[in-house]
Amino acid sequence: MKYIILVGDGMGDYPVAELGGKTPLAASQTPNMDWIANNGRMGLVKTLPEGCETGSDTANLSLLGYDPKSVQTRRGPLEAASLGVRLDPGDVAFRCNLVTLFKEDGVLTMGDYSAGHISSEEAKVLVEAIDKRLGSEKFRFYSGVGYRHLMVWKGGSAEVETTPPHDITGKQVQSYLDKMNSQRVLLELIDQSGDVLMDHPVNKARVEQGLSPANSIWFWGQGYAPELVSFKKKTGLKGAIISAVDLLRGIGAYTGLQVIRVPGTTGYFDTDYEAKARYALRAIEDVDLVYVHVEAPDEAGHAGLLDEKLRAIESFDVKVVGNILNGLKGLSEYRIMVTTDHNTPLSLRTHTTEPVPFAISGTGVEPSSGESCGFNEKCAEGRSFFIAEGHNLMGQFLAAHK
Repeated sequence: MKYIILVGDGMGDYPVAELGGKTPLAASQTPNMDWIANNGRMGLVKTLPEGCETGSDTANLSLLGYDPKSVQTRRGPLEAASLGVRLDPGDVAFRCNLVTLFKEDGVLTMGDYSAGHISSEEAKVLVEAIDKRLGSEKFRFYSGVGYRHLMVWKGGSAEVETTPPHDITGKQVQSYLDKMNSQRVLLELIDQSGDVLMDHPVNKARVEQGLSPANSIWFWGQGYAPELVSFKKKTGLKGAIISAVDLLRGIGAYTGLQVIRVPGTTGYFDTDYEAKARYALRAIEDVDLVYVHVEAPDEAGHAGLLDEKLRAIESFDVKVVGNILNGLKGLSEYRIMVTTDHNTPLSLRTHTTEPVPFAISGTGVEPSSGESCGFNEKCAEGRSFFIAEGHNLMGQFLAAHK
């Protein structure tokens, strides 16, 4: 038996007036996800338990069968693993965004959590400049993908309240900086980063092109190195993971999944969807399970871009789900699941905790009774298949649904 899980990050949403009261999933043309829903079982799963952070780390660990309530980790150390950065006991890894802050009438505001979705190439130069000026035996900066980077505090403290910058886009930031007062050295690094970045040639060129400058860093998602049971030990299956973002690659590294890096994938709207499908089909020949993650719908949700979210969902359906479905036809036994890790509503531009739709089809999966319905939130709610604890979904997927 071969298993494939396809995750469109942040696809779930609320009804949108411009779409006649439909959600983006319901309004999009998604024949392949609809086929899975109508030729298998569809339902809702709660991937974000009460009391846990509403992050993609929590949600994707749930989908992989790990109970987030018993896993002591946050995204910083997961991303460190993806970047090959070893954490010693006591080291704290922070997610370090390049952001755009602006000041108006003396008030500092979060203009853009992604610095205009700065390219990895530009960002690498800036992070190297920050590490050269601000790095030390205690603090080191590492470049990642796009605006997503890493800071490691040797022998540091994770006891500080931080806020994801995508949660405060357009908001005044002083109150969020004040929450970090328990570790003032972090505030000093943020302040000093502005001196490094303000007049950097990369930012001057971006401003000349009418692009947002990466004029500050922002810390969040801090934590210590976790201990996770391997996916193989949990399930008996050899698995692989495909994603453009370090968070998912880090989860793969800590759970012993083969991390497959696909050229041309960016974690943004311009990602090479079809390449992910090709690499997934190639990988399934050698492993038992492949987990494919696509970031683009989530980025559209955080940016509040309706057209981009619709386009990302439809690209995911045609170029990833459709191509993989076609490629699986030659297999005698397989199961496929399509889902999203969490909602990222356009109206809120952040993650929310509602249960999300999933659909499973393939060998041993008996289709649900009832009328045909597309893959979306409303149709999934109408089915009786509800999983209250997201980490149990993996067991349901691997078991025979007869």
